[in-house]
Amino acid sequence: METVAFISTENGDDLIVSFAVIDPADPTEIASLTLLRTPKYEHLLGECERGVNVSFERYVEDDEELLEALHLDRKSAVVRLTTSLRNFELDIRKVDEREVKAMREVLTQMNHDGRIRLLGV
Repeated sequence: METVAFISTENGDDLIVSFAVIDPADPTEIASLTLLRTPKYEHLLGECERGVNVSFERYVEDDEELLEALHLDRKSAVVRLTTSLRNFELDIRKVDEREVKAMREVLTQMNHDGRIRLLGV
């Protein structure tokens, strides 16, 4: 499980949720795990390319990774992400509740077409 220091969000032309994941080897270092969707331009993409793109600074890959499901377990403060390539478990106990609320709002906007299985959001 990865520990998250904070979450930043944007809800303009780009819808972004970015988790600042603490490096277990060096707690002063973070890597961004970013969820990105741009509905304004998505009509220009093929059907199989549409959705929420996932990128994590620890994994540099040429393959496109799309978010398939996200489960927010508020009781245990864990976010579980299922993508087309891998799974992530994020511990968000250190994250301010306002950041969690903003994350939930942007995730709801990202899922305007129901492409993601959202649980607990």
